[in-house]
Amino acid sequence: MTVVPPVGVLGPEFQIAGLTATDAVTPPTGSGGAFGDVLAQQIGNLAELQETAASASQSLANGTATDIASVVTAVEKAQLAMQLAGQIRTKGSEAINDIFHTQI
Repeated sequence: MTVVPPVGVLGPEFQIAGLTATDAVTPPTGSGGAFGDVLAQQIGNLAELQETAASASQSLANGTATDIASVVTAVEKAQLAMQLAGQIRTKGSEAINDIFHTQI
């Protein structure tokens, strides 16, 4: 499964320190599975990215970070993942509203 970045997010042709927009969210592993399971897995991945970025930023603030590029990469991954999650949430809400407003 390939994750396609939404409009407004950097496409795969753009790279920032070797990070592409599709690196932000890891596609689900395995075949099949319930939508809820995949969604829960991706939310867990998002939380892990956020925690990694927070700890990397904290180590940079403390002066214990040895590689500034890895801190920037972690923060960018977390930011892109959060933007993607927000876009997916917005599109899902719009789809539900369209379904409810469909006249029969």
